Amino acid sequence: MDKKAGVIKRCFKYALIGLVTGTANGLFGSGGGTIAVPAMVLLLGVEDHKAHATAISIILPLTLISAFFYVKNNFVDWALTIKVTLGGIAGGYIGAKLLNICPARVLRRIFAAFMIAAALRMIL
Repeated sequence: MDKKAGVIKRCFKYALIGLVTGTANGLFGSGGGTIAVPAMVLLLGVEDHKAHATAISIILPLTLISAFFYVKNNFVDWALTIKVTLGGIAGGYIGAKLLNICPARVLRRIFAAFMIAAALRMIL
């Protein structure tokens, strides 16, 4: 494969990952990271720690766009939002600190366990 074809293929992967991640985030109100992380690892060869950290950076603008439409359509429970956000801030800090010390193999297993648990919860 020549260099130009390789660049086009890689750009297509970026666009596809972004499109699917953005659609999931907008449709489900979250969940883009469950698509972005494995896609970056498996399709782009990104190291696990970088994929998780990058997914957070990708999800922020997607969430802002989605939140705009949710707020505009009055779907937000503000009292609940404030309460859960406080715990989320603490959890985000703890999670970011743990990411620095967690080996990639363990990180991958924890992520897989969360994905399996979420899938089972949705099925049952």
